Amino acid sequence: VQLQASGGGWVQGGDSLKLSCAASGGTFNRYTMGWFRQAPGKEREFVSALNWRGSWTQYADSVKGRFTTSRDNAKNTVYLEMNSLKPEDTAVYFCAAASRLIYATAPREYEYWGQGTQVTVSS
Repeated sequence: VQLQASGGGWVQGGDSLKLSCAASGGTFNRYTMGWFRQAPGKEREFVSALNWRGSWTQYADSVKGRFTTSRDNAKNTVYLEMNSLKPEDTAVYFCAAASRLIYATAPREYEYWGQGTQVTVSS
């Protein structure tokens, strides 16, 4: 499956952004979809995950209450709505798909990755 993330940009602290990740070439509604991010000089870290039905979600503590992930299986798209953005949210954001584990939160559990979209939050 191919994944294409979009929607990143430059915003000020407290602003909102909504990322999208469009999937093609696979059976989208079979995948758990995750969002990860990587800041310069840091390891890739888990942000959120969502199972195929949208009935299970998981968030990193650092984004709970501010970020929401959702999906539209008819459009083969997963979203990450980010509110109350902080400078520490600055990173490249990646979407990923996992077919073998429903409750996947670690990067190694995801087989497919998008190219990433840059999010920059200024103070």
